[in-house]
Amino acid sequence: MRWRLLWALCACCWGCAWGKTLRGGFVSAAARLQPWRPLARFQFHGDHAVLCVRINNVAVAVTKEARLHLFQAQEWLKLQNSIQDHSCTEKFSKAQLTMTVNHTEQNLTVSQIPYPETWYVFYVDKFTCEENYSETEDIQFEMVLLNPDAEGNPLDHFSAGESGLHEFFFLLVLAYFLTACIYAQSLWQTIKKRGPMHTVLKVLSTALLLQAGSAFANYLHFSSYSKDGIGVPFMGTLAELCDIVSQIQMLYLLLSLCMGWTIGRMKKSHSRPLQWDSTPASTGIAVVVVVTQSLLLIWEQFEDTNHHSYHSHHGLASGLLIGLRVCLALSLAAGLYQIITVERSTLKREFYITFAKACILWFLCHPCLATVSVIFREYQREKIITIGVILCQSISMVILYRLFLSHSLYWEVSSLSSVTLPLTVPSGHKNRHHF
Repeated sequence: MRWRLLWALCACCWGCAWGKTLRGGFVSAAARLQPWRPLARFQFHGDHAVLCVRINNVAVAVTKEARLHLFQAQEWLKLQNSIQDHSCTEKFSKAQLTMTVNHTEQNLTVSQIPYPETWYVFYVDKFTCEENYSETEDIQFEMVLLNPDAEGNPLDHFSAGESGLHEFFFLLVLAYFLTACIYAQSLWQTIKKRGPMHTVLKVLSTALLLQAGSAFANYLHFSSYSKDGIGVPFMGTLAELCDIVSQIQMLYLLLSLCMGWTIGRMKKSHSRPLQWDSTPASTGIAVVVVVTQSLLLIWEQFEDTNHHSYHSHHGLASGLLIGLRVCLALSLAAGLYQIITVERSTLKREFYITFAKACILWFLCHPCLATVSVIFREYQREKIITIGVILCQSISMVILYRLFLSHSLYWEVSSLSSVTLPLTVPSGHKNRHHF
């Protein structure tokens, strides 16, 4: 009996986490054990949102007096935090919407919603709030939660917080594909020459490929999700995994460059800026920070099981992750500032300034967007954070690519000539300076 209850609770959690088409069983024992655990969570919007329920045993549902109670998230939170001691029955009686489950298929229209908001769905029957309980047959069900589409028909499986992400990932995958068609061959030729920036470009390319793989996996998941409300959970997990590994790669790259240069530049002369020069100290620092971030990212995924690479930061792991990124941004900015202030070459200073901007953008975009998103409504926060962080980190990678490719080309040309060649000066600079 205990294992059966655990399985039922896990099934409810699985449905709530992975999609908006839920299949399983209405279990009286599970509802009685944890009556305040919602069966589903959805952000309805518009005037024609629908909750559709199909069951296969009407007689059992009628006997058990099965019903579904819908609460607005804010009202449910107020009820839970109320000073008054409401009984189980009184709490469920305050539901904004109630549907008695007594037909093979039933629809409940959720209308007159001024703006999108989160709703919780609870299963309740005559045993939920009673002390006496006799084991009965479960009610197998399929629940579909739908929002109105562009034409006003209730056919959209996406909640308000997920709408638009499918199109965004399609455009992102298209942008990655076009960029690869244009630059992949020249980049591959540069990496094959094994120049001074060979390791940097290789690690940066790996991180970018992982980010593109994450976008493609998300697109596949949302494409399937738009049709059945379930999607491909494996693809959602794969997208999160690719994104985590990509962040780890980028963190190790930036730390190795900054720490290796900062620690080693006092011991020997560097004729080239920010080469991959790993010392035991810089490698140790990079490994410790990378492992810390990896553990926090994995912890964050366990705290929030919804498929989002970037979360709204309600848990401890998310807060620690934000703090770590802010500290890293400040420490790297301080180290680069010391290098820039003592550097005499104008072009080297410009190199370090550009690199510092890319680092700060990569590290601080997530904390800044998470902070700014607080002023928006709940259904907008995940989209603002997800889209904003992906775009900002992509821009940061593009800046680093241009920076290292231009300097790789410069050192390749200068190594073939005994004459000191000038670097390409950005537009607006009339004088040329030499390293």
